[in-house]
Amino acid sequence: MDGYQGLTALIESAWEELNGSGGGRRDLCLDVVSDVLETGRLTPGDAERAVGHLVAVALSDEPYPVRESALHAVFTASTRYELPYRVLEPLALGADALEPVLLEYVLGVLHSTHDQAVLPVVERFLRHPAPEVRREAAEAVNEVRWSRETARGGGTAP
Repeated sequence: MDGYQGLTALIESAWEELNGSGGGRRDLCLDVVSDVLETGRLTPGDAERAVGHLVAVALSDEPYPVRESALHAVFTASTRYELPYRVLEPLALGADALEPVLLEYVLGVLHSTHDQAVLPVVERFLRHPAPEVRREAAEAVNEVRWSRETARGGGTAP
């Protein structure tokens, strides 16, 4: 088995463990997925598939530690891969149901797309009751607007 096959085998094993009926610390298997994503060695397609699966877990009725591990892995992926908004859109649609600390992950991931489509999503969290969520939303709005200005040939870093 070559190195790439080893990475994809680790991810497949993690999905099997997550979907298995065993108790245990199911959040730890998602840490393995996060570690693989952190290498930045997956193809964009494989990374997007992994992130799509993680997004589904994050929005599921899994216990908090499992959902947090899934979002941590998505956040990790967003630092190594250019994830398209279409892969992350379910997070945008389901964000209102998440706890404030999980919203911070979501807002960070959404702004990493630099896609203007995230602006209406992140702007609605500028009025969130949790100050840390409002702060993350403000940063996300600034980053996305800055990337728009940069793309137009103007603007300086936020």
